[in-house]
Amino acid sequence: MIISRTPFRISFFGGGTDYPGWYEENAGLVVSATINKYAYLTVRELPPFFEYKHRIQYYKKEEVSSVEEIEHPVVREAIKSLSVTRGLEILHSADLPARSGLGSSSTFTVGLLHALYAFKHQMVTKRELALAAINLEQNIIGESVGSQDQTAAAFGGLNLIGFNKKQTFEVRGLTISEAKVKSLQDNLLLCFTGFSRTAEVIAKAQIEATGDNESQLRLMLDIVEAAKTILFNDSQPIEEFGKLLAEQWQLKKSLTKHISNPSIDEIYEAGIAAGAIGGKLLGAGGGGFMLFFAKPEFHSKIKARLKTKLFVPFRFENTGSQIIYFSHD
Repeated sequence: MIISRTPFRISFFGGGTDYPGWYEENAGLVVSATINKYAYLTVRELPPFFEYKHRIQYYKKEEVSSVEEIEHPVVREAIKSLSVTRGLEILHSADLPARSGLGSSSTFTVGLLHALYAFKHQMVTKRELALAAINLEQNIIGESVGSQDQTAAAFGGLNLIGFNKKQTFEVRGLTISEAKVKSLQDNLLLCFTGFSRTAEVIAKAQIEATGDNESQLRLMLDIVEAAKTILFNDSQPIEEFGKLLAEQWQLKKSLTKHISNPSIDEIYEAGIAAGAIGGKLLGAGGGGFMLFFAKPEFHSKIKARLKTKLFVPFRFENTGSQIIYFSHD
């Protein structure tokens, strides 16, 4: 039995510049952090005593006689790509819901691939794991997804991730002071909007509009550079980070009409009215989690203003995807 544990991520700045349609011709750069909320994938050989060969449990259960019958595209194509021939039982569980803007789909992909590599007694580097997940989602399945989520899930940490040519990326850990990291974490609030969305539909619309959004995407890259300055310079007040989040959110909303809606705008404005300096919807848009930046003394007021919403405490993590259990039995 193999169990992998893979973190979800928060994307602060640069989302949209991590799509191949942009970074294969231009620079892509994002700032993101993985958090101590995880997806768990359990993989074991299924004994040959059943009428089916594979049993897969996620939000639904599949019991099938061949890989080709598996409905979940990531599970099906991951097994095929690694040429696993034995019958499998695959179980998925997670600390947070799917379709929530925290990179859950790619976290699933990275975690499953990691577990399957271990099942085959193959050790892979974080870079190899990220590239395998990117290739599976973008090229084999053909999903409209970027490349930051797979990279963040595989590597873990608070990072500046640069994307250049196809299959080329650079992960630079943001080695900032512990005091700055603590200050950043202490000012963040993670609020669940109460509704999920299908990210691929929104992402596809954004990809199709890439040529029309060049000026906004270049401004987003400028915001990434400004965020680096704030994080690395202890004389820069951390509140400036929150102001950049507000600026990033306004730019992101202008990319397509699908990213926000009146309900999301109402949540954001309520948070700002209660004392938040800035914030943004995480992920592709349309729902999921809203991230607020606010001084700790305003957190209670924001939660009271949005008392019908769920706030999830979290901390940054640095491990990335890990195999937390391995047994030959």
